[in-house]
Amino acid sequence: MKTVFLGAGSMAESILAGALKNGALSKENIYMTNRTNKTRLVELQQKYDINFSYDGEELLNGADIVILAMKPKDAAPALEDLKGLISVNTLIISVLAGISINYIEDTLEFKGGIVRAMPNTSATIGKSATGIAFNKGVTLTKQDLALSLFNSIGITTVIEEEKLDIVTALSGSGPAYFYYIVEALLKTSEEMGLDQSLAKPLIIQTLLGAGEMLATSGQEAKTLRENVTSPGGTTEAGLFALQKNQVNEAFNECLHEAAKQSQCLRELYQSQAKSK
Repeated sequence: MKTVFLGAGSMAESILAGALKNGALSKENIYMTNRTNKTRLVELQQKYDINFSYDGEELLNGADIVILAMKPKDAAPALEDLKGLISVNTLIISVLAGISINYIEDTLEFKGGIVRAMPNTSATIGKSATGIAFNKGVTLTKQDLALSLFNSIGITTVIEEEKLDIVTALSGSGPAYFYYIVEALLKTSEEMGLDQSLAKPLIIQTLLGAGEMLATSGQEAKTLRENVTSPGGTTEAGLFALQKNQVNEAFNECLHEAAKQSQCLRELYQSQAKSK
């Protein structure tokens, strides 16, 4: 199955690494390209033993899957270059934040199957949480193909495209929120006198354990929280500080602002493209 990555950034590499590790893709059938950074392509070729090319016909001839993974601001010229080179039988998968399926269809003048997916960089270790939407051109067979690819790098949820801005804010950007929390915990624990070499493994294991409890216990987050919160205890004191500092409201604003930015970027990129 010939798979072509257009774009060779961190998201493309995360999908590539995860899919190779889990056997969803074969290295000999993978081709990558980008706009001009050949050094990056050579690096990925040496690291993963894949192919790269700047020849559009070589890349796209016989391609079963084309993954759009360039920067969203570069989508317009990249799609213009693709026009006429892609077979209607090729499945197009976009992981571009804010770029709609309709825009891709119109720009490419393409009547085939288009998938829009929002994974995250935990794809590298097979732990991505991906939201995915299909246009009407995606057959059941191709839906299975796309789901198989993204399930190989984590879990996948089929969702209406209009809700992908929320998914982008929640799980697409989500790893960064948890990294931010870990940074804060590390900094504070160090200020309190606990060396980071000791604090870090404790924080990581606590995070892993909480996630596993949520995934396997069958209990809601609220119930799990209440189970470890004794009246007058340390957990209650810590949670009170979070409530006093309006952490709930901060996360509320965090998700709303990230989703809003996804919408703004879509309008910006697509309006810029139309004005050219």
